[in-house]
Amino acid sequence: MDGSVHHDITVGTKRGSDELFSSISNSPYIMSTAANGNDSKKFKGDIRGPSAPSRVIHIRKLPNDITEAEVISLGMPFGDVTNLLMLKAKNQAFLEMNSEEAAQNLVGYYSTVVPIIRHHPIYVQFSNHKELKTDNSPNQERAQAALRALSTSHVDTMVAAPSTVLRVVVENLVYPVTLDALCQIFSKFGTVLRIIIFTKNNQFQALLQYPDGASAQAAKLSLDGQNIYNGCCTLRISFSKLTSLNVKYNNEKSRDFTRPDLPTGDSQPAMEHTAMAFTPGIISAAPYAGVTHTFPPAFTIQPAGLTVPTLPGALASLSLPGANRLGFHPIPAGHCVLLVSNLNPERVTPHCLFILFGVYGDVMRVKILFNKKENALVQMSDCTQAQLAMSHLNGQRLHGKPLRITLSKHTSVQLPREGHEDQGLTKDYSNSPLHRFKKPGSKNYSNIFPPSATLHLSNIPPSVVEDDLKMLFASSGAMVKAFKFFQKDHKMALIQVGSVEEAIESLIEFHNHDLGENHHLRVSFSKSSI
Repeated sequence: MDGSVHHDITVGTKRGSDELFSSISNSPYIMSTAANGNDSKKFKGDIRGPSAPSRVIHIRKLPNDITEAEVISLGMPFGDVTNLLMLKAKNQAFLEMNSEEAAQNLVGYYSTVVPIIRHHPIYVQFSNHKELKTDNSPNQERAQAALRALSTSHVDTMVAAPSTVLRVVVENLVYPVTLDALCQIFSKFGTVLRIIIFTKNNQFQALLQYPDGASAQAAKLSLDGQNIYNGCCTLRISFSKLTSLNVKYNNEKSRDFTRPDLPTGDSQPAMEHTAMAFTPGIISAAPYAGVTHTFPPAFTIQPAGLTVPTLPGALASLSLPGANRLGFHPIPAGHCVLLVSNLNPERVTPHCLFILFGVYGDVMRVKILFNKKENALVQMSDCTQAQLAMSHLNGQRLHGKPLRITLSKHTSVQLPREGHEDQGLTKDYSNSPLHRFKKPGSKNYSNIFPPSATLHLSNIPPSVVEDDLKMLFASSGAMVKAFKFFQKDHKMALIQVGSVEEAIESLIEFHNHDLGENHHLRVSFSKSSI
């Protein structure tokens, strides 16, 4: 396997009598009609790792029972999927993205994260083909129908979702399912604001609230009918009639992520009807004292179910290990220190890590290790924020190198003893005015998105015009591709740069930049594009 081939996601479709692809040859794309009347095709196999990026992605080692929707879902977090070619007999597929940039983001992401489905690692690489051509065979009609259905639901935000609150019923409950398990699954579509689990009519149920209807729609579309574990724990999802959830306690049965200050309620049910009524061995209801957001990142688990990228706003990660029952290793309360490795020792500073990780939580302290400057410890204010930062930033490129982020064994970052100089490698930010999440219920909790090439700018003074901001971002070496002020509020704007890596470095450089008139620029990642 050469260096351009990337391990990735697996999915599945049943081999049928109408199987079209009996071989992959080195010939160009050819369509012919076989004597038996069935279409047959030969498609050039991209066995060599092509050096040139392409909008077309070659996906190999798919499970036998892969579905079209599952393959499409691999691409949707990164942009619009414009075409699909399934080669089921060969356990392969070709996916065409709407842009080369989207394809590069997809391949780049999957080069750092190895999601697995049903114990199959998947291999993803650029195709030698620059576009896909498909015919009207039954196989391809199914692929095109799945593409239309998913793409329409994915991009048509004009159709308002009935609610931002989802009702989730888990059927065939063979293995335990906890609040944290559901958070792990549903957070891949957007920020989960609030969640409540309970039993009703002898069924395990949950109510879950997103900040916007688009996230709720995407989650329902992708997850409804999926099994959390192989052959059991089936999700049935509908829109709730509720418009918001009122959570009183943060414990194992309810959680409000915008209110980390809520009491645990001594593990009492969050609502009168939320008492757990399962027999021993079916549900593990052991509370994690004082826990908030404790689910682990998808890439640390050997899954038995469906695994898709760890990108909130992306399609989901059903990566729960059936063989070990609920084999979660939640971040313990009080464990909020992250070990960040593979840093560029020539360029990394405590300040740059403070600003970047501060997008996902309030950073208390940063220490770059004296003898191993490619490693650093980042202490967040709580384990919720540590998890958010880890799941959003692991694998993202900073200063030319993909970040590796894991939970540290340390429970806090120690400051150097008085009189001991450490070259400014340890910084205490506990009293920083730049913390985004100090206020309980802050609107910043609803605006947490994965790194993207489009940045959201706010606190822009009236005298600053479009060209000023374009020149500012270009001054750092970023390629400014697009810019747009908000129609109703010129204090805010979107700016698109050349890549996610450029956006990360621009955010680090220009967040809190002094624009004059006592206005300091606020920069965050946007869920929208221009």
